[in-house]
This record gives sequence, structure tokens and C-alpha cells, in this order.
Amino acid sequence: MVTEPEVLIDKRDGLGLITLNRPKAINALNHAMALDITRALREWAADDEVRTVVVTGAGERGLCAGGDIVAIHTDAKGGGANVDSPTGVFWRDEYILNALIGRYPKPYVVVMDGIVMGGGVGLSGHGSHRIVTERSKIGMPEVGIGFVPDVGGTYLLSRTPGEIGTHVALTTARMGAGDAIAAGFADYYVTSENIAALLETLRTESADIAIAKFATDAPESALVAQRSWIDACYSADSVEEIVARLRADGTPEATRAAEDILGKSPVALKVTLRSLRNARGLPNLEAVLNEEYRVSIAALASHDLVEGIRAQVIDKDRDPRWNPATLAEVSTAAVDAYFAELGVGELGLNIPEGQQ
Repeated sequence: MVTEPEVLIDKRDGLGLITLNRPKAINALNHAMALDITRALREWAADDEVRTVVVTGAGERGLCAGGDIVAIHTDAKGGGANVDSPTGVFWRDEYILNALIGRYPKPYVVVMDGIVMGGGVGLSGHGSHRIVTERSKIGMPEVGIGFVPDVGGTYLLSRTPGEIGTHVALTTARMGAGDAIAAGFADYYVTSENIAALLETLRTESADIAIAKFATDAPESALVAQRSWIDACYSADSVEEIVARLRADGTPEATRAAEDILGKSPVALKVTLRSLRNARGLPNLEAVLNEEYRVSIAALASHDLVEGIRAQVIDKDRDPRWNPATLAEVSTAAVDAYFAELGVGELGLNIPEGQQ
């Protein structure tokens, strides 16, 4: 049996074409795929035959459901969690790819159709031309598995209007097309029935002209419509205070948000809030990725990441036993530990020369 490559890479008609090709896994990203994409992007950056890069996902379910968390679970459960572990090396290369996308010198057109979660946001959210459809469901669900938003996710989440990003991160809320555009995760709305025609038009037209032919007004953003209570509640300095404000607000949406938050990993919630606040003050994507790498490596050694993936993905009992079990039990020192410098293991990304 001939096995198809997990990422299809092609060059024709002025386009560099990247297709994530694990449709049964909703195109979940693994290390080999990240390396293949990085290699292609670096080659095409200096290739005059490539005018525009186009990124899509195979199948009907989504662009990319995230990283291969079963492999991450195996690594974390084995106890060898550090920068030299398979996952530590994968994340290093993945974050380097995220930074490359963020400063790519050519149009990077990505079709965010269907599910786009976690690592899928890293492949799409930093691109120059980000397209969503009526089927798009975009989110950063990390706190639900005892992890913390990464792949530059805290950069995007911390720069949304008001506190929308904090709400999305702490509740793991899914954004539709209108929400994603309003939050700065996407740029254009094209209906799914027009995607094939758009991709065909890109062969003869520039990215801007081709997209303009098919883009229409996005649906209204439900999150923007709820900014009054979102901003008031999520501007608090602690997760405990955010939950208290949500409960006191009284609207059904706020009450539901409080309950959603309380089902997530307490330590991941507190580390995520710290990460978002820090990211807001950092100057660029590279600086945010450097900090995210420290946090991710610390999470890899944590109880809650192993337990969260077990409960949600391995055993699917949806009943994680978090440790600590409550927000009150998570100490400041425990949160601080996630941000400890890694010495020679630091990611160490800098803005490329000539792009400062």
C-alpha cells in the first residue's frame, strides 16, 4: 500500500501550495509536517517562480485541529519532559515556523475552513491573508487539557479588542467567522462554495485582487456584541476575581462562562492569565514565542497536561482530576515556575536582520 505524504507540497502557476494531508485526524500537525512546511517556505521565499503561498487542509472537517496531542501525552507520561525530549524539539521547530509565517516576505494565503484549533492557529493566525468561511470554528482549547495557549496564540489573544481574547482563552470558546475577524485572527470572509474558484483565480491574479473578487461581509460578531460584560469581567487581575465578576453579572452568557472556566485546569488557567497579560506588554511575536516556549516546557512536566489529555482524548471520560484541584490551591510560586528561564535551552528567537 502506498501511503500519501502527511503534507502535500507543490509549486505551479506562481503558487507555492501546501496542503495538510491527515484528514482522518483533522490534519493534526506533527513534527515531520512542521519541518516539511518550514523547508518549503524557506525555499520559496527566494524563489521568483513563487508569487503567493496557499495553505489548505485536506478533507471537509477543517484546516488543522492542532498538534498531535496523543504523541505529546506519550512523551509527557514518560517523564522525560524537557527541551531535548521529542515534544520539546517539536515545539521548538513549530514555534520557529510560526515566527517565519509572521514575517513571511510574500503573500501567505491560508484557508481557515472548518476546525482551526491550537497548532492550526499557529499555521494560520500569523499569515498575511487569512480567510474564514461559514464553517470556520477557531479556538485555543489548551486550558481544557491542562496546557496553555502557545504557537503565538497569546500574542493574538492579548491583542483582541478589549478582553475578548481573555474570554476565549479561559473558556476555550469557539469563534465563528465574524468573531475571528473582529478578534484579529482572520481578515476575509469567503463562503465555502467559493473557495475552489478563489484558489483557481489565485493562479492568475495577485492575492489581494483574487480575494477581493470573492470576499463578502462577514457575519456579525457575537463576542463584540457582548463586550460590555466581557470587558468588565475579564479585566480583573486574577482568575478568581474574573469568576466572581462573571457570577455577579447575572446574564446567562456570563454565568455559563464562569462554569466553563471552573471546569478547566486551575493551574493552567492562572498561568494562561499571566501569559496573556505578559504578552500584551511584549513588543513582537518572537518575544511572545520565547516566553511561550518556557511555559510549554514547564507544562510538559506537569501533572495536569498528562491528566487532561488522558481525560479528554485517551480515555475520553471527560473527568480530569486536576492537581491542585481548585484555583485557591494554586500558589503564586507554582505559577512563577512556569516562566523560569531555560538557560541554554531557551528558544532565543529574534527579529531577522533587516526587518527590525
